[in-house]
Amino acid sequence: PSAGVLFVHVLEREYFKGEFPPYPKSGDASSDPITFNTNLMGYPDRPGWLRYIQRTPHSDGVLYGSPMGEHVGKATVIEITAYNRRTFETARHNLVINIMATEEFPLPYQAEFYIKNMNVEEMLASEVLGDFLGAVKNVWQPERLNAINITSALDRGGRVPLPINNLKEGVYVMVGADVPFSSCLREVESPHNQLRCSQEMEPVISCDKKFRAQFHIDWCKISLVDINKVVPVYVSRPDPGTGILPEFAPYDPPSESLKSRDYFSDFLITLAVPSAVALVLFFILGYTMCCRREGVEKRNMQTPDIQLVHHSSIQKSTKELRSMSKNREISWPLSTLPVFNPVSGEVVPPIHPDNYETTSMPLMQTQT
Repeated sequence: PSAGVLFVHVLEREYFKGEFPPYPKSGDASSDPITFNTNLMGYPDRPGWLRYIQRTPHSDGVLYGSPMGEHVGKATVIEITAYNRRTFETARHNLVINIMATEEFPLPYQAEFYIKNMNVEEMLASEVLGDFLGAVKNVWQPERLNAINITSALDRGGRVPLPINNLKEGVYVMVGADVPFSSCLREVESPHNQLRCSQEMEPVISCDKKFRAQFHIDWCKISLVDINKVVPVYVSRPDPGTGILPEFAPYDPPSESLKSRDYFSDFLITLAVPSAVALVLFFILGYTMCCRREGVEKRNMQTPDIQLVHHSSIQKSTKELRSMSKNREISWPLSTLPVFNPVSGEVVPPIHPDNYETTSMPLMQTQT
């Protein structure tokens, strides 16, 4: 690839599935789920400019990104490991990426479009990206036009769409050209269209019909940048510490022969200190509850005699009243006496027998 130009490499399942032995039960590896893992040789991850996406294990993976000028002349070796999720077989290949310099880097006029009806892997397809660049070339008319970068809307803070009505995530596509922006692209900067965008209405763009057939562009989110007019801002970066690896330095993980540490003393301190505190608290509580009790005899000795006599008389009176209440006899209420029927002459027996407990009997009873 060239610096400042979009790089796309497709990891095809058809290419890797032939290296996996057939599954004994099915005998066909064409439908096996295959996933990929990519990393820079000697490192656990990919370079910062290179990204990877694979939507499902039954779809192809895509490596894409835009290298910068500082990567020119440096061979980048990407290790690609394919995993068969059914048979647990693996296959590994190395992808060598040579980044070359371009005549004009970077292109001075850059425009970023937001396409609402596309996902990033759909936009990375060569035919779809070619159709979009062709539509941009018709409305811009540049001599040189290149795709610089493609970014999913989810990486810009977008929300995951609902799985209805074939909704898409959206994708940002940045293109660069060597001629100034056309009048059609400048229409979005007019006061009328800016007002419509502030009111969340679609602006009126004369060249929108050239994209509308295949690409739904949000013209309110278009970005037009002329890098010749951009004032560079230099930010001093702090000196990285010892924990930051230098760029393209060999990755040296920690050695396996690390010194073992004895945690027995730490274990004793952790266990002994709480146990000692708990034991002391137990003895204090036991002494307080058992050895410091006064008891009834000691309490009576410290109480005046007149108070003990008074308390004893109250207890005796209470017991006597309770015993008398159980043996009291009262007259039965009129509702419980025998009832004489004047028609039949029959005497209806009372509701309660003679031995009925009268202490809890109400004054009035419901007559049958």
